[in-house]
Amino acid sequence: MLSIHDTNALIRQRRSTFPAQYTGEKVDDAIIWQMLENANWAPTHGKTEPWRFVVLTNEKLPAFGDFQAEAYKQNTPVESFDEAKFEKLRQNPRKASHIIAIYMKRQESGKIPEIEEIEAVACAVQNMYLTATAYNVGAFWSTGGATYLPEGKTFLGLAENEKLLGFFYVGVIGKPSPDGVRKPIQEKVRW
Repeated sequence: MLSIHDTNALIRQRRSTFPAQYTGEKVDDAIIWQMLENANWAPTHGKTEPWRFVVLTNEKLPAFGDFQAEAYKQNTPVESFDEAKFEKLRQNPRKASHIIAIYMKRQESGKIPEIEEIEAVACAVQNMYLTATAYNVGAFWSTGGATYLPEGKTFLGLAENEKLLGFFYVGVIGKPSPDGVRKPIQEKVRW
């Protein structure tokens, strides 16, 4: 049995750790597999288990960075184009150890509302975040870049009934994130 103290501490220590904070060292693939295994134990209405993942690492990281930057360039009006954003999209994947594409596979019947399937995937990602925290590994769920572009689905080979929900960057922490701050829960609850 886990201690409630350790459980509370794990939840409260979870932080987003961004690519600029990574050392560039590799995270052991066994940790990535453990993150994915724990994701698989998220709650799921109707036992549909809609979470799906594609793991990018090694030579796929620069290729993904180049793809994202070019997709941004192709989908941005010339007057709105930001060279710094282009370079960030290109370079950030090169700083990560692994990037896990997060997507939802909709069940064939459509019985479970789509929002509930998306919520199940979000729970799976929270399990990955908590696992990363337990291993002292940096992680960050990005919904930028190619997430909502049709090219993102094409790059990953996703089907029509699959929805890309973002990219989970993973890396060895070089510069820790600051302590988290939350407003009191009493301000957010009515009895």
